[in-house]
Amino acid sequence: MKSNSRRSFIKKAAIATAGLSILPGVSFGSDFNLKKDKLKIAFIGVGLRGTNHLNNALQRKDTEVVAICDLDQKRIDMSLELIKKAGQKAPKVFGKDDYDYRNLLDLKEIDAVIISTPWLWHTKMAVDSMKAGKYTGLEVSAANTLEECWDLVNTHEETGSHLMILENVNYRRDVLAVLNMVKQNVFGDLLHFRCGYRHDLRGVKFNDGKSAYGKGAEFGEKGNSESAWRTQHSLLRNADVYPTHGLGPVAVMADINRGNRLVSLTSHATKAVGLNKYIKETGGENHPNAKLKWKQGDIITSTIETANGETIIVTHDVNSPRPYSLGFEVQGSQGVSEFDYHTQRIHIEGTTKPHVWEGMDEWLEKYDHPLWKKYGDSATEAGHGGIDFFVLNAFVESAKENIAPPMDAYDAAAWSAITPLSELSIENNGEPQDFPDFTRGTWIKRKPYNWIKDSY
Repeated sequence: MKSNSRRSFIKKAAIATAGLSILPGVSFGSDFNLKKDKLKIAFIGVGLRGTNHLNNALQRKDTEVVAICDLDQKRIDMSLELIKKAGQKAPKVFGKDDYDYRNLLDLKEIDAVIISTPWLWHTKMAVDSMKAGKYTGLEVSAANTLEECWDLVNTHEETGSHLMILENVNYRRDVLAVLNMVKQNVFGDLLHFRCGYRHDLRGVKFNDGKSAYGKGAEFGEKGNSESAWRTQHSLLRNADVYPTHGLGPVAVMADINRGNRLVSLTSHATKAVGLNKYIKETGGENHPNAKLKWKQGDIITSTIETANGETIIVTHDVNSPRPYSLGFEVQGSQGVSEFDYHTQRIHIEGTTKPHVWEGMDEWLEKYDHPLWKKYGDSATEAGHGGIDFFVLNAFVESAKENIAPPMDAYDAAAWSAITPLSELSIENNGEPQDFPDFTRGTWIKRKPYNWIKDSY
């Protein structure tokens, strides 16, 4: 990181508001008129993820935080202190009960809403937000059932309100560089992708009450942070419950919902042993939770077919001891790349040595995305290696113009549908499941977003 200065970040973030987003039909630096000079935002959910978005919004000169909502008074107090330190006036506060967020949505002064709550609330809150006419940003995953996926699409179409799924991995530096390579035909005709979410979350799920990543055997009412709600999914569902970090970037590379679509899926799950082992090690052999029968297999593998003839393998693995990895792989008729934090290698026929992997440093530098070239130093201070800076910026710029975001309601539905479809496939011994066409056939004529801009 070349600059650790908060002042530097604020200065560059202010510069970015002149048009730093990945949007269709917008030439960066061109003379286009924003509908709003300052976006008035509300935050529903100010836990760990919501506070991250709040922090980044407070760094900008074109946003004003007008309302926050959370059931946890400690998180409310923490957020109010952050807002005060940023020099903004105190926002309106909601959170007296589960549905007080609807009173927040009644506020006429709110332009946009960012939702960062437990998964089971995502769809209902997003639907209510769109019905209230708010430009809606929704954390991942966006939906838990196929019905909820359709709720997002139908509400968007009925109200005209936009929804952006806040999939931040799409903005990772290496992901955007490889996307640039895909669009410039480095890999030839696309054939196959691998991706997933492989992250040891046992310490998150079983919190000791001292930190978000503690050790312990409790969850639910006795848990803390994500363990209060996330763990129940592993107990009750055998499905890939968190698919979008891996699929989102791959879906953009494959032009899903824009000239291509997800057609069918098959899924398989291993046995579930990881959480029982972890509980016994941290809570003891006689801990009540050590006797629970977990439904979610430790490793879930889904294979997807697309309309254009590519295959995608998506892996979910959060209950076993392993280093973090999203395991990206892009393969085409001309070559292949495997890239993640722990490995970055490439083979391109006619360019690299035959039958030999080569490092990707020069490739990633050559195809580095213009946004990262220009704003990377300050963006790295925004969280998750800088990607949170870009995903929030795309949301803000889209909302200010009230135009379709880079990742819309159709993407939110298609990417999130992996959860219920994988569950059905596993229940039926790997039987193929058809993806609904959430675009109702318009994927054939919808144009891909131009994620790679030559100038601003």
